[in-house]
Amino acid sequence: MADDLCFFTKDSFILKSPKKSPLVLRMVVLLFVMVCGVYIFLICLRQISTSSTPDFFNIGVIQKPCPEPNIEPWEIPYVHYPNPKTYSRAECACNPVRYFAIMSMQRSGSGWFETLLNNHTNISSNGEIFSVKVRRSNVSTIFETLDKIYSLDWVSSASKNECSAAVGLKWMLNQGLMKHHKEIVEYFNTRGVSAIFLFRRNLLRRMISILANSYDRDAKLLNGTHKSHVHSPLEAEILASYKPVINATLLIPDLRQVEETTKKALEYFNSTRHIVIYYEDVVKNRTKLLEVQEFLKVPKRELKSRQVKIHKGPLSNHIQNWDDVEKALNGTQYESYLYGDYRK
Repeated sequence: MADDLCFFTKDSFILKSPKKSPLVLRMVVLLFVMVCGVYIFLICLRQISTSSTPDFFNIGVIQKPCPEPNIEPWEIPYVHYPNPKTYSRAECACNPVRYFAIMSMQRSGSGWFETLLNNHTNISSNGEIFSVKVRRSNVSTIFETLDKIYSLDWVSSASKNECSAAVGLKWMLNQGLMKHHKEIVEYFNTRGVSAIFLFRRNLLRRMISILANSYDRDAKLLNGTHKSHVHSPLEAEILASYKPVINATLLIPDLRQVEETTKKALEYFNSTRHIVIYYEDVVKNRTKLLEVQEFLKVPKRELKSRQVKIHKGPLSNHIQNWDDVEKALNGTQYESYLYGDYRK
């Protein structure tokens, strides 16, 4: 009786958990797995979006093709869309750019001519870059310099980087152009670079300018400062006061050598797209500048320069031994140099 009572009491305090349905357990597990899966998916999606969204939008802006310009088929190799490394062209990215090089000889009016071009809103000519010898030490350094100019990464006072429509430089024939002409011609034709040849018709005037400029490097007539170009009539008058002595014996051979150099340059670069301009023609007729602007395919503008011509008037006023020079050239193919003149 007592055992039965104890047994009864023990069983009375044992709690048995109710038997759960297998279907309910499966639903709970399935719901848990679904929640975890959605959570993981959202985290992954967020990470992917964070890393890829900017690139996606950048690609949409940078790689969006520019509309095809309305040009002739032959012009296509000369139209470029540079992508500078140092800045973004932004809204000007689809503004086409043409590459050029002013090819000339010292004291041929190239400095004055370049200031005229840089007076144009859309033209950037970056000066006589290869006057620095290290830049023309070999073909590789020449190409590296040209690449930097034509990518619009070259910084100078003439830079109008973002919306330039034509970009180039001034390059003298004796600054690696003639020495490496084959490689440079290939570069020009491959990269679509146009050449603007600028020469002087009156080589005797050029010789006077060379001798006077060479003298002033040491004499420094303008308050102890050497200037190759001036911006006031007074400065021009001071520099023109020096009258060089010309070696009459070597005069004709020297003139002939310049002519031969000019002829060779035109032969070397004959396969490039080019135009030939003469300083005297631009001085006499400013419409020649319209031809240059048409050549560069930029909007036509009236171009001005602040530079003042140094040696004006008859050459007899600028040569100390005029009689010797006159005697040497009279009756030769260069006789016209003695009296040919132009205003300005």
